[in-house]
Amino acid sequence: MYSSSPADAPLVREPLHAPVAHLVRAGVVEGIHYGSVVVLDTDGRVRLQLGDIEAAFYPRSAIKPVQAVAMLRAGLPLDGELLSLAAASHSGEERHLAGTRRILELAGLTEDDLRNVPDMPFDPVVRDAWVREGRMPSRLAQNCSGKHAAMLWTAKLNGWSLDDYLDPAHPLQRKIAATVEDLTGQQVARVTVDGCGAPLFAISLHGLARALARITTAAPGTPEARVADAMREHAEMASGSGRDVAALMRAVPGLLAKDGFEGVQVAALPHGSAVAGKIADGANRARIPVAAAALARAGVDPALLTEFAGEPLLGGGEPVGSVRPVRALDPAPVTACS
Repeated sequence: MYSSSPADAPLVREPLHAPVAHLVRAGVVEGIHYGSVVVLDTDGRVRLQLGDIEAAFYPRSAIKPVQAVAMLRAGLPLDGELLSLAAASHSGEERHLAGTRRILELAGLTEDDLRNVPDMPFDPVVRDAWVREGRMPSRLAQNCSGKHAAMLWTAKLNGWSLDDYLDPAHPLQRKIAATVEDLTGQQVARVTVDGCGAPLFAISLHGLARALARITTAAPGTPEARVADAMREHAEMASGSGRDVAALMRAVPGLLAKDGFEGVQVAALPHGSAVAGKIADGANRARIPVAAAALARAGVDPALLTEFAGEPLLGGGEPVGSVRPVRALDPAPVTACS
């Protein structure tokens, strides 16, 4: 199902999203989250689609595993927890800051060489502690600092310039764009700037799912397999303590998962089935329940996914409802053979 040359770029258009989750309060649908969802079989065929899985969209940080593959292909000598950090949207915990410093040290560089946007830690508890201590935003604390440190080391190893490593025309970013096209199987539709300052490539939701499936099914020792192994074995380094995406990888054996801002989630299993979802309004509360329902449609045992059904909706401090994926995402019934 995978072509050796990228197909045409997805069309830039208003996505034809569909309802993917209901906000139900005491049996009444109070709100509807629109979005798009795709479930791929082990052979890459589409098992289920809701909404518009072919329109161009920005995958945000869900593309980071692909960016990490590109850097390994360009010679980045990372594995284990530091490679997981290179593909991370981290929480700004001390281990994330220490890991980013270590990548910079290995490259012979410092925090001053980073060009990502200074920020406070992503985790609210860690951020509140920073505020109490009077600490200021920093490039190291920003959730993409591990990726940026890895980008700098990759550029240095190849003799490429460092000051402009975020320029889309830079050799590093051209290498990343080529890897995005290779793994998604489609040309990039548009290039913009992500929140951290790095180039961001518009692809389709279908292409994103296909890319992660190719990463999880790659031969051992390949850049793809190294990224998958690192992120699965060090899930908290790729996200943070208490993060739902890390919990999801711990709960489902062999699962590789990555989230992104604006309600993006992608996940794939070692045998090649994969899911990707985009919540149209960017609501985080619908992201994981919809992804969990899609994984059940992909064949994951629903019993492994019960904790990802979504936070309860409260009334007077008591649960009165929840965010529920639409019925089209219910696990497919098993038909008995006669």
